[in-house]
Amino acid sequence: MTKIDFTKEYKQLYQPSAREFELVEVPRLTYLMVDGHGDPNTAPVYAQAVEALYGLAYRIKFISKAELGRDYVVPPLEGLWWADDYNSFTTALDKSKWDWTMLIMVPEWISRELYERALDELRRKKPLPALEAIRMEPYEEGLAAQILHIGPYDAEGPVLARLHQEWIPQHGYVESGKHHEIYLSDPRRVEPAKLKTVLRQPVRKR
Repeated sequence: MTKIDFTKEYKQLYQPSAREFELVEVPRLTYLMVDGHGDPNTAPVYAQAVEALYGLAYRIKFISKAELGRDYVVPPLEGLWWADDYNSFTTALDKSKWDWTMLIMVPEWISRELYERALDELRRKKPLPALEAIRMEPYEEGLAAQILHIGPYDAEGPVLARLHQEWIPQHGYVESGKHHEIYLSDPRRVEPAKLKTVLRQPVRKR
């Protein structure tokens, strides 16, 4: 049985340059999603959201492999981030003011019925406070600028400032969606200096 790795199938989405910003057309994809607010390092709701997302993502994968004969690597965790004050992301770095939607992509062949079944099985197997807040729905970003950031999450500020204050306006674009991050590294196993994160911002022509 072939195991699909979507970070390779969608190389243009998950393997951008680490040297310069580049444009990519992000297609309509389906995700498991859960919303929240607050500092991801300290807010209990964030840890609960991530735990529930991974639990459901793996339950869906196991059913797909066992019953559909279609196996795949569970895609990396992603996050949409925003705040009323953009400085919360850059100079102020006030994570307590952040809003977020955490996501994990699911393959296009995962039906609503399979999703509901996986949800019910996980619900009966393990109490997960954030499980009922998860939804499965499509998300389409379209045109976006992105770069691969290597290093600690807290070191993203200067890169984001350069993207928003220099690259986007200089190339005739404006922001058209939420800041998007894709976490290619597991922070439990990779030292901060080597963490790989895709930083993405949907844009449109001015």
